[in-house]
Amino acid sequence: MKVLIMGCGRVGAHLASLLETAGHEVTVLDVDPSGFGKLPLTFRGNALLGDGTDGDSLRRAGIEEMDAFIALTECDNINIMAAQIAKSVFNVRKAVCRVYDPTREELYRELGLDTFCPTALMAESVMKRL
Repeated sequence: MKVLIMGCGRVGAHLASLLETAGHEVTVLDVDPSGFGKLPLTFRGNALLGDGTDGDSLRRAGIEEMDAFIALTECDNINIMAAQIAKSVFNVRKAVCRVYDPTREELYRELGLDTFCPTALMAESVMKRL
């Protein structure tokens, strides 16, 4: 599977490594080149400077050939917008985005986006431990 990850923070870099180890082709896109330092030295995928809400950046990253797009920046609005662009404009089969606000996650899920909310996941994890 060909996967494009937008955002090379801790989660993006770790996910890129996991996916690559599992045999997938991975491209990571970030607006800050310092994030690429979080990738393991063994990472063989592509690391590109660019904005996941910009069509030219997405084309340079090979969005038209991707099977999946994952938006992992720190900003809900950017993640949502990028996932919508990947899915609606470039017809990427699987577009996933991180959304920190649980209320927004539910709303965007109802609109057809595949979302996950670390805030809700963490709260549920703590509740299970109580």
